[in-house]
Amino acid sequence: MPTDTVPTHPRETREDYLALLTSGVPLIDVRAPVEYLRGAFPQAVNLPLLNDDERHQIGLRYKEAGQDKAIERGAELLDGKPREDRTETWRQYAQRHPEGAIYCFRGGLRSRIAQAWLAEAGIDWPLVTGGYKALRNVCLDALDRVPLSLPFVVVGGRTGSGKTNLLLQLKEHIDLEGLANHRGSSFGGMASEQPSPIDFENALAIELLRLDSMTDIAAVWLEDEAKLIGRRCLPDGFHAVMKRAPAVVLETPIEQRVATCTGDYVVNLLARYETALGVVDGFDAYADHHRKSLDRIRKRFGGERHAAALQLLETALAQHRDHADISAYVPFIELLLTEYYDPMYDYQLASKDREVLATGTAVELLDFAADYRATERESHISA
Repeated sequence: MPTDTVPTHPRETREDYLALLTSGVPLIDVRAPVEYLRGAFPQAVNLPLLNDDERHQIGLRYKEAGQDKAIERGAELLDGKPREDRTETWRQYAQRHPEGAIYCFRGGLRSRIAQAWLAEAGIDWPLVTGGYKALRNVCLDALDRVPLSLPFVVVGGRTGSGKTNLLLQLKEHIDLEGLANHRGSSFGGMASEQPSPIDFENALAIELLRLDSMTDIAAVWLEDEAKLIGRRCLPDGFHAVMKRAPAVVLETPIEQRVATCTGDYVVNLLARYETALGVVDGFDAYADHHRKSLDRIRKRFGGERHAAALQLLETALAQHRDHADISAYVPFIELLLTEYYDPMYDYQLASKDREVLATGTAVELLDFAADYRATERESHISA
């Protein structure tokens, strides 16, 4: 496992951490899969030098006999075809992404080995000085520091009012639910796992850094979220700043809210399950998702209303499965909105003490946002 052929040219290392994170530079993460799953970065692909078993074996040898013997064991495990296969995988990725970089945990032996083997294969790629740890520290610093300097405005509104659709039409925004892969409500699972807590934090930090690097930002728009989005927790400092931020409130008729929920939680959610599991198993998983979600709110919803909602749900699922008819979801969704989510929203709204900048329809709020941006930019120029 030679390490003495590391290229010595200006692109040997990269220390411009902000540029690496915010520009989406492709990264090869050569840590073992178990390390990658604990946390990585959105633009990183895991192409490990050592798989989990090999890493475990080398770790045991290190504890028993020290670093030199551990390196010898690594050389034995990677000699021949394993080295050829991994180098070829890196080479192919590097050719597709010539502006990328390599990292391991601290920018040490593993990334230097990968860099050296790539150089022997004719590819000169830089490694990230300090590795994952250095980039992670930049993200942690951003989560503490950047929210204090950004002009947040939150988008509030009742469940199903279309807050996410509005948010995505605003230029400078952070889609927290998109980063968390969860819609935030009890029914908000997305048919696939949420990112690890560290992955969620890193993705949020990168969005903050990207926005912090921009000039003349009048507002950074966020959906009004609880501290927990599914099982992912917003950082304390970030959420505290959100709670103090002014708001706009989206008002949407109940019929449109039901239609939005039908699209999000029926049509789109089922499509996700079917893509992942196939038509039959996908529908079964989708139906189970809704049953479990309804069961989670049983205590707060009340036994009588829960029973009524469950009956409506089962009727809707049967009609959907047997006749491809989704119309029976309407009374189920309307019951949940008016009897569960709206009272909860009213209670939470009464407990919040925040400035409301505007209230209106999506069109009205988009007009307000454009005027707000122009006004704030003029005030910055005047200042």
